Amino acid sequence: MRVLVTGGAGFIGSHLVDALLERGDTVTVVDDLSTGRCGRLAVRVAFHQESITDGKALAAIVADARPDLIYHLAAQADVRTSVADASGDTGVNVLGTVNVLEAARTVGARVVFASTGGALYGAISAIPSPEDARPEPAAPYGAAKYCAEQYVALYNRLYGTAHAVLRLGNVYGPRQDPAGEAGVVSIFCGNLLSGRRPTIFGDGKQTRDYVYVADVVEAFLAAAEHGGAGVWNIGTGTSTSILELLEVIAATADRAVQPVFAAARLGELQHSALDVTRAGRELNWTARTALAEGIARAYQWIRDQDGCDVEA
Repeated sequence: MRVLVTGGAGFIGSHLVDALLERGDTVTVVDDLSTGRCGRLAVRVAFHQESITDGKALAAIVADARPDLIYHLAAQADVRTSVADASGDTGVNVLGTVNVLEAARTVGARVVFASTGGALYGAISAIPSPEDARPEPAAPYGAAKYCAEQYVALYNRLYGTAHAVLRLGNVYGPRQDPAGEAGVVSIFCGNLLSGRRPTIFGDGKQTRDYVYVADVVEAFLAAAEHGGAGVWNIGTGTSTSILELLEVIAATADRAVQPVFAAARLGELQHSALDVTRAGRELNWTARTALAEGIARAYQWIRDQDGCDVEA
């Protein structure tokens, strides 16, 4: 297939690109390199440094590449940044998604959109949260992602497309930069490797659904193979607290840890886990990597990069 990946030089996107190349696809990557790294990409990739917020430039790239499938992963993904700059977050996550949908429409490409599960469902949702739970995001990031999902659904109704949405849990693994809330595994690993005390915002009892990046890549491939429209949670269905997560990382590093506690951050949900029953039934997908195993791989990767200041 001819496949285009927005955000393909990013943490998740670069792993997805590797999987696409391995199966023989022709891959084009669009990434503005705000958080992506060219060093993550193989030389066989056609790379364009461009932002999805530039609709004309994106349309020209898509028209030239003529992909059969577009994986849309490019995003402003930091909850704190979205609180500080809701307009900028909307520009990337909503208007940028509309640009992707429009470009895809001109060449007849199907879109698989990377949304969020952890930031979307809200405090009143059942845990683990099913896809039909009412979204009540606590931050502009979650609101923008949900708005983008509505545009995906609108295009499916309006144009008869079969675009799909994956609502991701907290993805972790090798190549994750040690910055941002979603990168807490990488941050803590980097802290331990450099001898710094990890900072926990809040009491550490807040929970997330941590899913390993290789499992997420398999979900993207499964959604494309499915061929139809749909919304699927991609996680483990298990809640892990920050304190429990730190215990696993400390055991991996084989050292005692005393965290520093700081005030909770605005816009962050207290508890989150995703019901993945639908993905198992319709995509034949389930997360296979245990948390301790995935953390060991992430820790080893950061250690191989000589600490937490990584660019790869």
